[in-house]
This record gives sequence, C-alpha cells and structure tokens, in this order.
Amino acid sequence: MNDLQLLWNWQELLRDRPVLLLVFSAAPLALFAWIKRIYPSRLMVGLFAVPCVVTSLLLIPQSVEESASLLLKKYGVSLIITSDLAFLAIIMWDMLSLPGRKAFAAHRDCQRIASLGQDHPVTITVDNRSRQGHLLWARDDVPDAFAATPEEFRMTLPPTSRSAVQYRWNPKQRGSFQMAKIYLRAQSRLGLWHRFLDYEALSTVHVYPDMRQLSKYAVLARTNRLSLMGVRRTRRIGQDNEFERLRDYTPDDNYRYIDWRGTARRRRLMVREFQTNQSQRVMFLVDCGRMMTNSSVGISLLDHALNAVLMLSYVALRQGDSVGMIGFSDRICSYVPTRSGANQMNRLLHASFDRFPELVESRYDQAFSYLGTHSRKRSLVILISNVIDDVNANQIQRHLGTLVGRHLPLGVLLRDHRLFDAADSPPLSKEDSYRSGAAAEILTWRHQVLRDLEHQGVLSLDVFPEDLAAPLVNKYLEIKARHLL
Repeated sequence: MNDLQLLWNWQELLRDRPVLLLVFSAAPLALFAWIKRIYPSRLMVGLFAVPCVVTSLLLIPQSVEESASLLLKKYGVSLIITSDLAFLAIIMWDMLSLPGRKAFAAHRDCQRIASLGQDHPVTITVDNRSRQGHLLWARDDVPDAFAATPEEFRMTLPPTSRSAVQYRWNPKQRGSFQMAKIYLRAQSRLGLWHRFLDYEALSTVHVYPDMRQLSKYAVLARTNRLSLMGVRRTRRIGQDNEFERLRDYTPDDNYRYIDWRGTARRRRLMVREFQTNQSQRVMFLVDCGRMMTNSSVGISLLDHALNAVLMLSYVALRQGDSVGMIGFSDRICSYVPTRSGANQMNRLLHASFDRFPELVESRYDQAFSYLGTHSRKRSLVILISNVIDDVNANQIQRHLGTLVGRHLPLGVLLRDHRLFDAADSPPLSKEDSYRSGAAAEILTWRHQVLRDLEHQGVLSLDVFPEDLAAPLVNKYLEIKARHLL
C-alpha cells in the first residue's frame, strides 16, 4: 500500500508540474546525443507520442466522475509503467543495431587545382567493413565558397561492400581551401535512431582563375576557329612574312601556305607559319580596391579581370611577347616582372589566385609611380578598373595621360549591368522614371570619360565584366596588327 501511495504522490507531482515529465523523458536522449552522437529520427518522435498520450492520463483532474477516478487509480499507473517499459525496450534494442565507428571507412578523390566558376568532379568512397548491411547518408566537408551538387547522398551498403558516389562542386571564390572530413549518418534497423560519424579525409584545393579558357583557346587556334570565342581575325598592316616553322596541314588552313618541298620530303601535307613582331612588352595594372568588389554572374569584378588577364597573357606569350602584372589597392599587392616563356603563366597564376578585392580606396598614384620605377621600356600598359565618380575618373585620366609617348596606355572600364538595365528598361512608374533618368545621366558621364581618354591619346575599352576576355584579346591583336606598340 505504501508503494502504491508513493506512485500516486508521483502522479500528483507530475500533474502539478508537467515540465518534470518532459525533463525526465528528454534527459536520456540528450545524454546519448552528447556522448555517442546518437539522435532520434522523425519516426521515433512520432512513436514517442504513444507513451505521452498514455502518460497524459495522469493529468486528468480529480473533478472527473468517481468511476473514472477509481479506474485510473487502479489501472492507470500499471498501464503507464507497462507501456513505458515496452517502448524503452524497443528503442534500446533498436539502438544496439547502430553501427560503430570502426564499421566504416571513407576517403575522397578530388583535384588539387580547380578553376574559378567551373564544375569539378569529386568521388567519395565508403567501405562497409561490418557483416551487416546499413543505410547511410554521406555528406562532404564542402567549404562555404563552393556550391556542391548534390549536397547529400543516400546509399545502401550490403555487408563487407564498397560504394562510390560522385558529385560536382563549383568554386565561387579563389584561394586555398581545405576539406577535412567526410560525414556519415547511419540509421538503425527500425529507423528509430541516427548516428553521426565523421572520418578524416584532408584535401587541400587551390582555386585559380579560370584556366580552362586557355586550353579552349589553344584548341580553337590550332584549327583556326577562334571566332567561336569571339576573337576576330585581324588583318595585318604591312608585311610580317618572317618564317617561323612548318606544321601539319589541317582542313582549315589556306592552301596557299602549303610547303610542297616539305610535303614531298615528309610525305604528308605541311604548311608554313609566319611570325609577327615579337619581343614586345605587356604590363597589366589590376585594381584590387573597392571599385572591384561588385559582382557579376556570381563572381567579383576582380575575378573577371584576372580571368581576362590570364587569357591575354597566354595569347601574348604565344606571340613571343613579355607579360607582367601589378596588383594594387591602397598599396602594391603583387608584382610580376615582365618576362616571356611558358613559366611566366605559372608566376601570374601564383600571384593572382589568392588575391581578393579590398574595401579600401585605390592609390593610382602609387601604382603608376611603381610602374615608372620597374618598367622603363616601352610597353602596352593595360589598366583594368571601374569608375563611378569624378574622383576616380580624374585620377585615371591624369595618370594614363602621363604615359602617352613613353608607353601605349589602354584603359579598360567595366560596366555595371544595373545601370544599363535601368536606363534601357521602360519606366512603369514615377520611381522607375527617376531611376532611369539617373542611370542615363551616369552613362552619359561615363561616355564622356571615355571620350576624354581618347582625346588624350589613350586607348579605351568599355565592356561588361563577363565579356571582357574576347574584346581584350581583339584589342591586343589589333594593336599588334597596326604596329602601334
């Protein structure tokens, strides 16, 4: 009788303070989650409602009918204890079916060098070392700057088996990134529990500016199909008939350049290649300040600029020219002296892959002073920046104008889609009219800045960031063809 009275006192306590019931129920789950990283599934949360409903009978007030009160006193406690013990036995038995850490092994296979904005395949291999089959979910330790597709995998592993899944990630930011672990989520036999496991799989990925365009350019140049990239064939002014080499004939070659002596000697069609003026110098001045922090097509203006720099550097080095680069913000961030040869591409890549735009005012005076100190020979100086106010526009005009005569300056100004879209879209309201008028006024001022540069003898290029590579290469080929440098 004393035991029954004690249980009834507990019933009264839980009815007065139902929060204690929730604490007593959640304490074991919290303990397992903290120690073993074991968490209940949605199915278990739903089934947990059964003992909760039964236990809620204890909270029925005493004001109910006398027969119902006597029935609860006689059978309620035993029914609750029986249901709780049965539910506890089921969930504990199901918990024992969870696999341990030694039951699996996981490793990753991915590239160590990636290109910005390009998809790269990654393979995750999971080994089931146990003698039981398991249902798993796998997720990789993808950095925040990467977009993974898909983000999670569901796999069923038979006993002592291996499964490999592949996904693709797309880096949205340059730099050095590490992927340290592979995360697995295992399900128990009845699906009431999930256990989270992680396995060491350290991989370091260096994300460089887009380099696949270089191989694409090489393939299209080999078959005379550069027009597919937007690169125009420029007619050379004057004679550049210095013989360079013989190579195999391709169907796109002009038959007038077939070398019949070489063809007879090697018994296959050979064509002659001619080289243009070489040993010229190209120096890039890349703004890394606040003007390049805006984004276009998912990446910053600086990323577009560096992609175009690498593209033109590859073309110039193939032409036999020397290429260099100065990156600046409120200081000189990076400097690559002008050199020729295939190794120069590696120097440019290493100098630019971890360079990011900074929210500081760019020091154009310091950059042009550094250029005058380290580049005294006549060069094609290409400044890539952006202008949004008179202060920056006046600095660009003044410093580029001082280079005329000693160097051949080219100012590349990147457009803003929002300005052009606001000026071109038809106004639907009074606010749209004001916005369109303000955008048109800014574009008129921008056009005047470009005209002032041309009047000073400075070449100019005004393009959208994502379309910069092809127009910049066309401008360079035009300069080479006209012998301006």
